[in-house]
Amino acid sequence: MVKDSAGEAALRPLDLNPERAGWTDRAPYAIVDIGSNSVRLVVYDQLGRAPLPRFNEKSLCRLGDGLAQTGAIAAEGFRRTVEAVRRFRAIADAMGVTKIDATGTEAIRRASNGPALAAAIAAESGLEVRILSGAEEARFATLGVISGFFRPVGSVGDMGGGSLEVAEALDDHVGNRWVSLPLGALPVEAMLADGLPEAKRRIDAMLHANVPTALGRPVFYPVGGGWRALAKAHMEAVEAPVKVVHGYSLATEEARGFAKSLLRLTPAKLAATPGVPERRARTLPAAALVLDRVLKRLAPKHVVFSALGLREGFLYSQLSKLERYLDPLVEGARLVGLPLARVPDFAPVLAAWTADIFPRETPGDTRLRVAVCALSDIAWRDHPDLRAEESFRRLLQFPFIGVDHAERVFIATAIHARYAGRTDAPWLSPADRLLTPAMRRRAQILGRAILLAYRFSGGVPAVLASARLRIEPHCVRLEVGATARAPDSEVVVDRLKLLAAAIGVRRSEIVVVEEKS
Repeated sequence: MVKDSAGEAALRPLDLNPERAGWTDRAPYAIVDIGSNSVRLVVYDQLGRAPLPRFNEKSLCRLGDGLAQTGAIAAEGFRRTVEAVRRFRAIADAMGVTKIDATGTEAIRRASNGPALAAAIAAESGLEVRILSGAEEARFATLGVISGFFRPVGSVGDMGGGSLEVAEALDDHVGNRWVSLPLGALPVEAMLADGLPEAKRRIDAMLHANVPTALGRPVFYPVGGGWRALAKAHMEAVEAPVKVVHGYSLATEEARGFAKSLLRLTPAKLAATPGVPERRARTLPAAALVLDRVLKRLAPKHVVFSALGLREGFLYSQLSKLERYLDPLVEGARLVGLPLARVPDFAPVLAAWTADIFPRETPGDTRLRVAVCALSDIAWRDHPDLRAEESFRRLLQFPFIGVDHAERVFIATAIHARYAGRTDAPWLSPADRLLTPAMRRRAQILGRAILLAYRFSGGVPAVLASARLRIEPHCVRLEVGATARAPDSEVVVDRLKLLAAAIGVRRSEIVVVEEKS
């Protein structure tokens, strides 16, 4: 995360303008990614800052098989690719997609019949394939990381079926240094056929000759299906409290140690390893070997896995500068939360009303609080007895971007508290272990304050705006204007007591104050 001169996260737009909720009416956007190992279609809900995949399917065409020996795409892979893209185009059209892009990477770029394949795809599906250069592939993969995290600074590695790209993510732009090497899953799989020591030697030589150590940064962001599979396997092995690949963080030595352990497994044991998808078992050793050698070369301190890569970067590159600058977490929370709310206009007022609860709130804390406010009414249709637990479980796994695992747990815990969830509820563990005591306390206070706000205001923005919450060393006071009348409901009083208990004070009161004319 980028820091300003005071050491705090730099500001980004955090408003919850309900009018932007209308952006959910945008038409879906699709991209066909023609890789060296597979062809994939992803249909996103919109071309926007926080896109959600509506449909995601791939076809294993293995265009890169035999490419190094013949220089051409084999007839079977050629045929299957044309058929897959034709089918994907039909699916996208049926889903109402109005804009669909197609990109080709290493295999179609290197093959002597790559242009012929692009022409056949155009003839059969009407899609013009943009064949990316190595520089473009590195840039778009890095833009995917930039789009998926909150102001990331680090080196990005994108390992596909045919190539490995390494570049720099520098806050909101891609650095000037990049490399593209034939170290994808298929060529490395071929190297491994000559034995692990020989494959390691060849990879190290290639990295040493082409990857400057200046590309090394404290954080390394792995991108690509093979590395995502490795992250899933590690989460299962250590029983990670949150099993979401995006934002999953490991110390470099732990990541290297696990990669080496996978290389020692027989194919049968690797296929039986929990968390390893069957389709990835064959290429996982190649992914593990390249990750280990890249980490040795770049020597980062931490590894943070990214679920977003080239496709999302290609999408992100088409946004306006204004939209790219929006906070991805807040935008995602707004797009999900406001359309589900009974009164979408309530969330912006709630964000303003809770702004004074934490006097020393950092910009990073502010974005979490605003996101929680955007999501604060997502469960009103659920049964009251289920709201707290179901909201917690849903938000823990929801595909938010721009958030790490601890922040994800903070959001889920705050919404759990907003729905009057018990602090000792068994389903909070083990995820809540990712929270520091200070984060856990903040989540409880914020959730209880939002619970109080909905109860006494009835979800009416004007009533909430006329009240103020004052937190003093020995008392929590809800001040309401005379025209709004002091709420005398026992439930409101109980909610205020819950908030006071979360803060750690015994006294709470509701008072009427004179309103300014």
